[in-house]
Amino acid sequence: MDSTDTRIDDVDNAASRRHSNDVTEKRLEEEGSTLTQTELREIERRLSLRPLAIYELVRQEGEDELTRPITSLWWSGLAAGLSIGFSVFTQAVLRDYLPDSAWRPLLECWGYSVGFLIVILGRQQLFTEITLTAVLPVLARPTWIGVKAIARLWAVVFIANMVGTAIYGAGIAFDVLGTPDITAAALAISREAMAAGPWSTLLRGIVAGWLIATVVWVLPSAQNAGFFVIALLTYLIALFHLSHVVAGSVEAMSLMFSGELMPHHAIWGFYLPALIGNILGGSTLFALISYGQVAPELDQRGN
Repeated sequence: MDSTDTRIDDVDNAASRRHSNDVTEKRLEEEGSTLTQTELREIERRLSLRPLAIYELVRQEGEDELTRPITSLWWSGLAAGLSIGFSVFTQAVLRDYLPDSAWRPLLECWGYSVGFLIVILGRQQLFTEITLTAVLPVLARPTWIGVKAIARLWAVVFIANMVGTAIYGAGIAFDVLGTPDITAAALAISREAMAAGPWSTLLRGIVAGWLIATVVWVLPSAQNAGFFVIALLTYLIALFHLSHVVAGSVEAMSLMFSGELMPHHAIWGFYLPALIGNILGGSTLFALISYGQVAPELDQRGN
């Protein structure tokens, strides 16, 4: 094959691909490239996904979630509620084993990521994840049917998450594993989490909702670094003392079952402000901004 044929092949290869901007695509179509096809394919593989491509990936995931059977959502949500309890318990284990020093929070907060890694990598239904994914399809094609589908999804998953966290919280309060020192550390962490007032919990919940939505948005382009993306961003939730309604429910439930927190105080002081904050941060602020950055590139049907 001579150089002219190679150049034509390169042009054809470039024309069949989508690039992050029209300038790159037009240049390769008109001028070709001196790189080999193998090198061009490697460049294509390493190109970051365009925001529109990420939006489509998250949107398709949301469409799948909105149409899943209620029983599937329930069991997946229950599993997520139980799995997220490992965030609190692992953090308590690290607190118990680490010396009481000023740098201890920098290490013990990594334990908070464990439950999120299990839930997200295990594809379990976590309420704060679906605040973004479920909203994007409806933003693209707003209908009452879509709104009702969101309400159905949110209600089933949230209730299932709460049941799971109640079971795990009871396990901590009654020390079912027979680890009194770790249980004491878990209760201490729970008291710290519940110490913030409603207004502070609301604001912390907004930031936590934003970070969880960021995890969902970043994962499609993270490729093999998904583990580290989840671990880092959820680590920040613990390090910044933010309020996550599902993980925090394990802490609230453990205190309620141990008799240290009254249910009405938990509802008004934690659950409602954290829930509203997570929704505002994930499905209102992040979802609207994410949709806004791709809306001019969508067609009239929202595709």
